[in-house]
Amino acid sequence: MAERNEDMEEDVGDVPAGEEDNDSDREEDDRLFAWMVNDDMAEEEEEEEEEEEEDDDVEDEQPVDTEASESFEVDTPAERSGHIAVVDRNIMYVWGGYKNAQNHGFFDLYLPRNEIWTYNMESGVWTKHVTAGNLHTSMSGSCGVCVDGVLYLFGGHHARGNTNRIYRLLLGAPSLVWEEMKDLKGLPPSSKDKLGCWVQKNRLIFFGGYGYAPQGTHRGTFQFDESSIHVWDSPERGWNNHIHILDLETSTWSQPITQGNTPSPRAAHACATVGNRGYVFGGRYKNYRLNDLYYIDLDTWEWHEMSVPQLGPLGRSWHSFTPVSSDHIFLFGGFTTERETLSDAWLYCVSKNEWKPFKHGHTESPRLWHTACSGPDGEVFVFGGCANNLLSHHRAAHSNELLVFNVQPKSLVRLCMETVLQHRERLSCYWDCLPKHLLHSLKLRMSRVNILGS
Repeated sequence: MAERNEDMEEDVGDVPAGEEDNDSDREEDDRLFAWMVNDDMAEEEEEEEEEEEEDDDVEDEQPVDTEASESFEVDTPAERSGHIAVVDRNIMYVWGGYKNAQNHGFFDLYLPRNEIWTYNMESGVWTKHVTAGNLHTSMSGSCGVCVDGVLYLFGGHHARGNTNRIYRLLLGAPSLVWEEMKDLKGLPPSSKDKLGCWVQKNRLIFFGGYGYAPQGTHRGTFQFDESSIHVWDSPERGWNNHIHILDLETSTWSQPITQGNTPSPRAAHACATVGNRGYVFGGRYKNYRLNDLYYIDLDTWEWHEMSVPQLGPLGRSWHSFTPVSSDHIFLFGGFTTERETLSDAWLYCVSKNEWKPFKHGHTESPRLWHTACSGPDGEVFVFGGCANNLLSHHRAAHSNELLVFNVQPKSLVRLCMETVLQHRERLSCYWDCLPKHLLHSLKLRMSRVNILGS
């Protein structure tokens, strides 16, 4: 049984455990993962994969789903890293990733594939939902994005390796049912995890990642990771800088012909869409965690490298890079080449190409491989992630804490609501005069105030 290959998981993409370190990363994560599993489920999934002859049939690690092996929290989601989170209106959806096993030392367990959590940004209430459908396994390092009320889930790492399957989940439906998107035209991306995504004009645009060598002709560079050859019974893996577009209207995969200075292959980077630009910051390539910033014009497909000042953010991977306005992107946390878990935050101004440190009250809460979602009131909600060195041979400090950053000025409506809540004893008799949507919002926020005990 291998030790935890944490560093490798980041840019590498194996088991639920770590990032991608140098030579032993991937292996360690793979072995440390969840070796206690539901054997029946494991056999079922292996048979399914053999029948379908998918690329991700290769058993990279023996551990399979462990979703039935432990009990999970009832009213709040379990701590986790390597999960996804998306926002639809004022609801944040959280799925996947992995957590510490409760009774098995340093082992990690994938979170249940049929479990998704919602967080209401107004009421502050978490709710657990059980999904149906044909989502084939639990995963970490997947790429999740929401478009017009539909959650799209691509790639990731599961107990036997990487995948390039893509699923969708209609978030507004009476019941949540995963559906695998099959019969897509064109050449799909290779099987990988820890990639990024931009969204524009009903297109999902995937960039980079760590995983298996591509089959067929793919535009871009694939760089083998020499350390991946040491992983037991696993195909070689590496980093890439491929761009793959999925047109949701035509159900077609394609690759653009790009121009300009192309970024190096990378994984565990962070992507942000602002207007017609797709930004990418940092990530890991080989033994380095980068602090470069690029954007690609999503109309012309021309790459542009933007300067990062010497006193700007350090090179990092497993960070978040979240658009918070039409001119600003919020950077938080991550993991350095020196294996330091970060808690710094920065605001990048698009129009000025300018970085500014962002002061906040969560400096004692470092995070890597967390998620960050922009809320409707100028806030960024950071959920989960790991608070210590995921690659060390110590128990990972996976978190289920929600950190809230007030990045933009509050709207006048939000300020008025907060004032009304502060003086609710005097003003509550007038609430029925408010428009229904404001009254509903006030009652949600009121329940949140009561929950917090203030």
